[in-house]
Amino acid sequence: MSVQCVRVDREAGEETRQRLAEADLVEDGYDIVVEDGWLYIPVTDPAAVPGEFDVVARDLPVRETQTMPGDLVDFTASYERIGDVIVVDEDDPERAAALADALMASDLPVRTVLNRASKIKGETRVRDWEILAGDGTEAVHREYGCEFAIDLAAVYFSPRLATERHRVVEQVEAGERAFDMFAGVGPFVVPFAKRGAECVGCDVNEAAIEYLRENAERNGVTDRITAIQGDVRDVASDYSDWADRLVMNLPHSADEFLDTAVSLAGEDCLIHYYDIQHEDDLFGPGERAIREAAEPEYEVSVETRHPVRSYAPHEQNVVLDVRLTR
Repeated sequence: MSVQCVRVDREAGEETRQRLAEADLVEDGYDIVVEDGWLYIPVTDPAAVPGEFDVVARDLPVRETQTMPGDLVDFTASYERIGDVIVVDEDDPERAAALADALMASDLPVRTVLNRASKIKGETRVRDWEILAGDGTEAVHREYGCEFAIDLAAVYFSPRLATERHRVVEQVEAGERAFDMFAGVGPFVVPFAKRGAECVGCDVNEAAIEYLRENAERNGVTDRITAIQGDVRDVASDYSDWADRLVMNLPHSADEFLDTAVSLAGEDCLIHYYDIQHEDDLFGPGERAIREAAEPEYEVSVETRHPVRSYAPHEQNVVLDVRLTR
């Protein structure tokens, strides 16, 4: 039967499916089909699909009934998938247990269910977890053709930033020199390197750097990534005037590292600066801080002001793409 579908490259299929599902646009009555490197995702309302996606008509088989977690509980089943690990955020122990049972009994590919047991904390930005079902906190996350091994108890990682990371990755050209000042397990530098960039990833978290090295190997880019464990302020002198591109994804305190960023910047450097600010002035504080650190040595030009996601009531996680030209 002919159905309206989003046609997307297979490598971006899971991220696209998640985005469409979050907008309640996936038509569950039909199977998702893969053919000739394309994924065809049936949609409920073609007019509501974001313009960046290609919508086509396609014959799809009617889906046999699947058991989903929401079918097995009497409340809204809210969860996040990272590979075959499912993350939930439930304060009520009975509700958490019921949701974990439903997830394990569903047709989703689930190995472990984790419940958030603390906020993100400490210099390494990790949190505590309660294992509700299964065992272990390791996962393998796939994102736009890259594969990332992660231990959620040892490193910081957010799959919700996949679309934003891809936006940045698509700007990278072969031969660039890119420095991620807070690199984590490599979700920026690994795809940068796959596009031909020479990359340095730095992080204070020793476990994150170990995973970054593993992920570089998993994705075949070990020759283009240098992974450094330590505070970027302590190693920046080795890369003075080096970077064509800088990633500063440390939203609560990136401003404290702007002097270091300026020292790393080459003659012409694009900084991706992530911030969390009140809705009354989302971009002003970051832009002012960058100008204070970089001017007059550099001409400062803001190329993009972009809200990434809601962080808290009246607060947004935002990004500034800022070009420094000496």
